Amino acid sequence: MTNSNQTSHRGAKARGHYTRWRAVAAAALVSIALAACTGEQFQKGYILPPGALEQIPLGASQDQVLIVMGTPSTVATLDGEVFYYISQRSQRPVAFMNQSVVDQRVIAIYFDKNRRVRRLANYGLQDGKIFDFVSRTTPTSGQELNYLTPLFKLLSFN
Repeated sequence: MTNSNQTSHRGAKARGHYTRWRAVAAAALVSIALAACTGEQFQKGYILPPGALEQIPLGASQDQVLIVMGTPSTVATLDGEVFYYISQRSQRPVAFMNQSVVDQRVIAIYFDKNRRVRRLANYGLQDGKIFDFVSRTTPTSGQELNYLTPLFKLLSFN
């Protein structure tokens, strides 16, 4: 091989490496840009610890509930005291888009006059209606529904 052939061969080889590095750099930039656009999930309000509801048997004291669940989001008096733990989970599929609500829950712990647990409920929306995922029922009327409906309406505006 002559000296001029070796020089042109090295130049072509260098251009090949340069072109490959440009392609790799461009791919890396595109990957970073797409990673910035991936979806996000958001949790607002109370985060239910795994297995927490199973640790609260009927008849448990209000103090036991506070130890397991922590401070409630709000408290009401409906034929005894009720602790409400309110949460909402939302997501957005791509960065810079609006969030959409995936799940919203109100955990209610009902106490009798002696401050003992008489009932647990885990309310959420199913088919657009308030549904108790513990008893598998939909509340139909009464003070309980009158209190829960505004809570879910308030959550849906966030």
